[in-house]
Amino acid sequence: MFLLPDNLSDALEKLKIASTDSATDSVESCLDCLLKALANNSTEASMKIHEMGVLPLFPTLLTPQSSCTPKVANIIAEVAKNEFMRSPCVEAGLIPPLVQLLNSTDQEVLLQTGRALGNICYDSQSSKEQFASTNIAEELVHLFQKQMEHEKKEMIFEVLAPLAENDVIKLQLVEAGLVECLLEVVAQTVDGEREEDIAQLKTASDLMVLLLLGDESMQKLFEGGKGSVFQRVLSWVPSHNHQLQLAGALAIANFARNDGNCIHMVDTGIVQKLLELLDRHVEEGNVTVQHAALSALRNLAIPVVNKSKMLSAGVADVVLKFLQSEMPPVQFKLLGTLRMLIDTQAEAADHLGTNGKLVERLVEWCEAKDHAGVMGESNRLLSALIRHSKSKEVVRTVIQGGGVKHLVTMATSEHMIMQNEALVALGLIAALDLVAAEKDLVGAGLVSVLHKLLSDERSAPEIKYNSMILICAVMGSEPLHKEVQSLAFINIVSKLRAHENKTVSHQASLTEQRLTAQS
Repeated sequence: MFLLPDNLSDALEKLKIASTDSATDSVESCLDCLLKALANNSTEASMKIHEMGVLPLFPTLLTPQSSCTPKVANIIAEVAKNEFMRSPCVEAGLIPPLVQLLNSTDQEVLLQTGRALGNICYDSQSSKEQFASTNIAEELVHLFQKQMEHEKKEMIFEVLAPLAENDVIKLQLVEAGLVECLLEVVAQTVDGEREEDIAQLKTASDLMVLLLLGDESMQKLFEGGKGSVFQRVLSWVPSHNHQLQLAGALAIANFARNDGNCIHMVDTGIVQKLLELLDRHVEEGNVTVQHAALSALRNLAIPVVNKSKMLSAGVADVVLKFLQSEMPPVQFKLLGTLRMLIDTQAEAADHLGTNGKLVERLVEWCEAKDHAGVMGESNRLLSALIRHSKSKEVVRTVIQGGGVKHLVTMATSEHMIMQNEALVALGLIAALDLVAAEKDLVGAGLVSVLHKLLSDERSAPEIKYNSMILICAVMGSEPLHKEVQSLAFINIVSKLRAHENKTVSHQASLTEQRLTAQS
């Protein structure tokens, strides 16, 4: 028979009375009623439990000696499946007694306690913040250190993973010594063949990477690049185990979140390790490992001083081996890495920009409508090759590869930074080889794009400035010049002479003179 809400109310009332005079039998029967009601309609029963103020009774029932404890923990786990119940569980003071129960030797108590804690902190920001003010980090790590059995370790991992998403708790876990436990688990399971070893290795190394997502916890473990943890994680990269290679590369990408760390890591030869790892994954490669290693290289290439060192180490050549990849996440990171590497590096931009195969692939990816990220990055790299090389050969390679029309489209992007990169690249094309680009610029409707950009009130000053520079640059081409005249540019440009930005108003005067002289 199902409990109707009034039966449930009776059971809750009884529980209130019974819990004060510790009559175990009557408490147990009330708890059974609650579990039935929750199984029948979790949301409704949970609301009733909350409304009748039963949650605050639970801490006294959650004692290690009590036979009711597993049922109470089970009720809490069921109740906390409902998002609206997670904060009330914390407010009722359930966390400290549940944390204490993690020391129990009773399997059923441990199982239900783990479920309860895991559900309370699942996806709930507020409960994680409240966890941060308890000693749960220390308790869990302490408990983990004592456990020998796989099941118990797994249960603690399940509570740790959602908690470790909170940056304050990340730091508490690091300070409580979780990292040493994780390194230990990795060392014990890395050569294991059993399924539970493989599962534990994955959980431990994933959790390690999660701890490094917090700025403070990451910096604490980096210890200026001398940290033993940092050194141990580096040794995962050349491992024969894919899961560890992946975690090692992701860890480096996380350590590489500020210039100081990046510069130190490049100086200590980490690039070589990542390149060797990538080389092992070119043929029949593991996509997640490729993606992680490329992410690490991209981050390491951000500081200016690292770029030339990484180029000399042959990073660009290894990265180009993945041009054939059909995996959008790999394509995206490959493009980002090359774009970071050539920033301000004229020679490298020249070298890559005259690589016909690369340019051809970029043009192909500029049409990847299903993958906006890949499409955006290909356009940006195409533009960067021209902007950083300022080379006629590169411009010619891009024209021959059919890249011009994509740069014109890029000038209409909703991102100002991309519009600007496109306009600067198109300006260089017009300045360096207008004759060869003329047909493509006409075909792509460049002049009407520029007309739109200049007429649009919302265009940023640098967009207006670079559009006018480009108009002047294309005047040397007869068909483009005709289009400029037919669209009455002179009216918009003369208005811009009154623009509040001095650079824009000055360029407007120059452009107006040019248009008048050549009308």
